[in-house]
Amino acid sequence: MGTGALPPAFESAPRLAAVLIRLLPALLASLLLAAGAYAVSPSPGGTRVLPDLDQEAPSDLIVTQAGGHYRLGFRSAVRNLGDGPLILSGHRHDRGLETMIADQVIQRDGGTQEVVRGVGRLRYVVSPDHRHWHLLGFERYELARPGGRTLVRDRKTGFCLGDRYGVPGVATHAKVYRTNCGLGQPALLGVGEGISVGYGDDYAANLEGQYLPLDGLPDGRYELIHRVNADRRLLERNYGNDAASVRLRLRWRGGVPRITVLATCPDTARC
Repeated sequence: MGTGALPPAFESAPRLAAVLIRLLPALLASLLLAAGAYAVSPSPGGTRVLPDLDQEAPSDLIVTQAGGHYRLGFRSAVRNLGDGPLILSGHRHDRGLETMIADQVIQRDGGTQEVVRGVGRLRYVVSPDHRHWHLLGFERYELARPGGRTLVRDRKTGFCLGDRYGVPGVATHAKVYRTNCGLGQPALLGVGEGISVGYGDDYAANLEGQYLPLDGLPDGRYELIHRVNADRRLLERNYGNDAASVRLRLRWRGGVPRITVLATCPDTARC
């Protein structure tokens, strides 16, 4: 070794550092995904054209009895009033995995697209009503005392999103998302779903998970609250209309609950 020469290990150190610097963004993205956060693909340029998920107020309230228990059924609905569609792409690399990772595909005004990775998960759900891939946690339901604490929460397993109904005066084109979310296909490696601008996705009262139990609740006033995108992992133009509610009165008569709607309150969780 001549005077001033560095040992081989030291000569390779700058090259090793350069490699680590190049790999750092990918390593950070992997750590974020492992922690449950989402990573965004490199921006393709242009302004994002985002959806706006508008939670409609609960409707079609009905009290039914099932298995000796009373429950409050309701219709829920979410419509897209934004500038762009809600597009979700689910995928898994192994059929042994119980869930798919859901990515959000965002359009840009230059005609390009951006992929926001890991915004949610999809699971194949088997119920008496249907068997297909559900986006988990898209909507949540709860009964709370007015201005007070939540007393009952839902056990909804998720949603198969699509263009189920048109919004009057807003829907300007034919339905795009007519998907059945992989109906009867539990072995799928990928599935897509979404809601176009001017369309909404709704679920009827008492359909799988479209109810809350009433047993044990005393007479009084309550708020039935519906929320979409509660964790805000889906990117939207506006989050201010992600909750809606109704105020109601519960009375028990002869052991049977009776519900009276007192007020309907769009765009707010507290009626």
